[in-house]
Amino acid sequence: MADAVGEMYPAEGEDAVLVWNLVAVRLSYGHDLAVLLDDLVPLLEEIRRPGFSDAEVFWGSDTFSAEWGVVREGDSLRIRARWHSILGSYESLLAERGDVVVPVREFNAEWAKVLRRIATDIEAERVELDDDDLFRRAKALLGA
Repeated sequence: MADAVGEMYPAEGEDAVLVWNLVAVRLSYGHDLAVLLDDLVPLLEEIRRPGFSDAEVFWGSDTFSAEWGVVREGDSLRIRARWHSILGSYESLLAERGDVVVPVREFNAEWAKVLRRIATDIEAERVELDDDDLFRRAKALLGA
């Protein structure tokens, strides 16, 4: 799915924007999100499990590289990040802003918008995936 997403969106195309404690972080669809999907879908699946308590995820794009520790706190998630590489090189600013606390429902809803856009575009472009497991899992998350 990552290859299809990378080919579907031009390098200078649209970006998604992640806001980390009032700091905007650009995520290109064609590069960053294509790479992040392999970790994003399992993370969202894990967070939706009734017994979810915590998870670690490594975002491995060269222009969005970070380690996130995600911990459930009641109806919210606390995300502690170690920033390695961000397009624009402002990792220290993001680190200074500290942890993010976001309602679980909001976290899922915002990432669902990204997944919906990608899934809709894959279907509209009639992209044939060599392995559609991640795509099916993403679609299941959207239907939940």
